[in-house]
Amino acid sequence: MANTDSTLPHASGARASHSKTGRLAAASSIGTALEWYDFTVYNIMAALVFNHVFFPSFDPLVGTILAFSTYAVGYISRPVGGFIFGHLGDVAGRKAVLITTLVIMGVTTALMGLLPGYAVWGIWSPVLLVALRFIQGIALGGEWAGAVLLSMEHGDANKRGRNASFAQVGPSCGTLIGTGFITLVTVALSGEQFQEWGWRIPFLLSLLLVMFGLWLRRGVEETPTFVAMQQAEKTTHTPLKEVFVRYPRELLIAGGSRIGSDVLYALVVVFTLTYVTTVLQLPRPLALMATMLGAIGNAITVPMFGALSDKLGRRPVYIAGALLAMVWSFVFFVLLDSSQPVLIVLAVIGGLLIHAVMYGPQAAFVTEQFPSHVRYAGSSLAYTLAGIIGGGFAPLIITTLYKEMGSTLWVSLYVSLALLITLFALWKAKETAHRPL
Repeated sequence: MANTDSTLPHASGARASHSKTGRLAAASSIGTALEWYDFTVYNIMAALVFNHVFFPSFDPLVGTILAFSTYAVGYISRPVGGFIFGHLGDVAGRKAVLITTLVIMGVTTALMGLLPGYAVWGIWSPVLLVALRFIQGIALGGEWAGAVLLSMEHGDANKRGRNASFAQVGPSCGTLIGTGFITLVTVALSGEQFQEWGWRIPFLLSLLLVMFGLWLRRGVEETPTFVAMQQAEKTTHTPLKEVFVRYPRELLIAGGSRIGSDVLYALVVVFTLTYVTTVLQLPRPLALMATMLGAIGNAITVPMFGALSDKLGRRPVYIAGALLAMVWSFVFFVLLDSSQPVLIVLAVIGGLLIHAVMYGPQAAFVTEQFPSHVRYAGSSLAYTLAGIIGGGFAPLIITTLYKEMGSTLWVSLYVSLALLITLFALWKAKETAHRPL
């Protein structure tokens, strides 16, 4: 009996530890899930609806380009959020910033769903859409780094790659939820109903994710790393200045490492919808199903590759993903152009699995470039500045390249160039997996 009792505290502690890890993982990923839910809903609507609702006086492909230009605004404003919330995250703490960014993201997305179209408000309709995208981008600029640090600074030092990757699962979950909601709406409504008012429903549903996210994050304590810095009075009042003055090399490496994966994601998730429905003239549900299946595979494998980077190192895993992605950027269109549903699904799933090879170790790699007192600011700046060059303009560049050149070869070359930048950054970087924070 005594032996049984002696095991109870250990078992209880193990259950508590698993429970804490689960809540941290959920709290970390909910913000990026909402971020990519918002982006996925916007991406799909930009490809399918916005060229009619907000830009009706242009031909379909030009209207899509204009809609993707509005999409890019959300990336352009991200550095503003990186500056504001990056500063606050290192000065005031991780948790308070994450609650603020979550609310702003959800509210702006819901307002997009209430925005009247061009036929009602004329030019003010796309202008307000741009304004909401700008505000949303500011919140997004402060979200990612805090979400990563929330789980990484709480967790086991030997599992930083896995723990940091929890935030990286969010994009696939957000993509999956967003695509799933849109699929349900498209199935439930006629094409005319979807075009007229059905597209608004997924935007409004983002408020449900916000409420769930607030419940999760309010129950998580401030990270031990930040608390220790506060107690030792080692926080800085000028984290942004320190990043630019003392860590410019680390900023360039961290930012450069993100560009290739962002562009690959834009190709596989965003442009696929336009290409399959507008160019190949295939049914919309096929493109949505391929995206959903790819997102499931991505969400499952991102933590696996994050954990693998804890053992093998960040750089070997990351580099392998970038090299595979260069090859896949050409294979991708061969599969799509077959117009065979199975091969189209394979193209998207394969692309998102390769993306996971890079995305798994990415969060830990980026944040490990910076010391604790400027980690939020440095990571936010790297994420947001790279986002402009990578993900922000990628859908616009890809669509424009295809329209002007009339060939997918130039699209594949563009994706490969972005991946070369990532490979160069990784080549110049030092291994960080086994170094203390």
